[in-house]
Amino acid sequence: MMTVKARIIQIGNSQGIRIPKSILEQLGFTGEVELEVLPDQLIVRSLHQPRQQWEKYFQTMVEAGDDQLFDDEPFLQTAWEESEWEW
Repeated sequence: MMTVKARIIQIGNSQGIRIPKSILEQLGFTGEVELEVLPDQLIVRSLHQPRQQWEKYFQTMVEAGDDQLFDDEPFLQTAWEESEWEW
């Protein structure tokens, strides 16, 4: 966890803080963010959640019949897997 100090500055008629570019890049924040206000805390969270639309894409795959295995045959092991691999 990293802690960085920031100064509250005047930005037009509002006030704000500058977030260093390196932190924004590390977090992958672009465009809009979500702000959550808690007692003595301000949480800045990305609006984009990884895998947030996977359910929709999986449903599209099912409807198109693209949710089947490529091979109908059971998994074939290589000679290396049969002799070297330990479960």
